[in-house]
Amino acid sequence: MVQTLPIMLSDAILQSWNPCAPDEARALVRAVVERARLEGVDLSPAPTEPDNCCGNGCIGCVWEGFYSDLAYWRDESLLRWAA
Repeated sequence: MVQTLPIMLSDAILQSWNPCAPDEARALVRAVVERARLEGVDLSPAPTEPDNCCGNGCIGCVWEGFYSDLAYWRDESLLRWAA
């Protein structure tokens, strides 16, 4: 079994990463959590994915709110290891 080293994404890449799909959001959360682990920083929990989307493409969909909350969490996480 080949082990790979974790890739530490730069702050600029993390800050510019704005997911617009659930899989992208999960990847961002994993990247931020891994970066915090490497920096030795504790984070608040990531926002919880919505489970009440009706799938009709509503304006103001619950996913839009989730992505906004995720961006805030990401930015707060970046500030924790920048301090």
